[in-house]
Amino acid sequence: MLLSKPKSAEANFREAFDRLKAGVPKVLPKGTPVSQNNVSKEAGCDPTALRKSRFPALVTEIQAYIAGQGGERIPSERQRLLKQRQQSRNSRELITDLKAQRDAAESKLLDANAQIGILTRRLRDMEARLEDLRAKASIFPLPPTKPKAIPRVIV
Repeated sequence: MLLSKPKSAEANFREAFDRLKAGVPKVLPKGTPVSQNNVSKEAGCDPTALRKSRFPALVTEIQAYIAGQGGERIPSERQRLLKQRQQSRNSRELITDLKAQRDAAESKLLDANAQIGILTRRLRDMEARLEDLRAKASIFPLPPTKPKAIPRVIV
């Protein structure tokens, strides 16, 4: 049976760095951003164990990777939940605003329908009165009037 040689500290750090880059850490939660401290923690060491004086090439590589990532950091679970909660709150506020607009439009519609009913009744009353007046006028006809002469203008 062969005994395997223990891995060097640098090899452990490099494997931890690769796992963090791939997004599949074993020790830290998934989605943990790459940093020197997180590489140390992922390797199972104290955060201060990964020093530039001991592992200059690896630390330089980690720093270059971090600088290259810039604003492309994967949001943490907490940040994702906060964003989701904010969107949910925005949706609730939107729903509340839309309900208020709907209620205001419904109120205007009811007012308009009531006004249409009132005006329709007034129109029917006026038409009935007009019919009554026409009927009375046919019973008691007015004497015919002579049409007035239109003055002629000679130019």
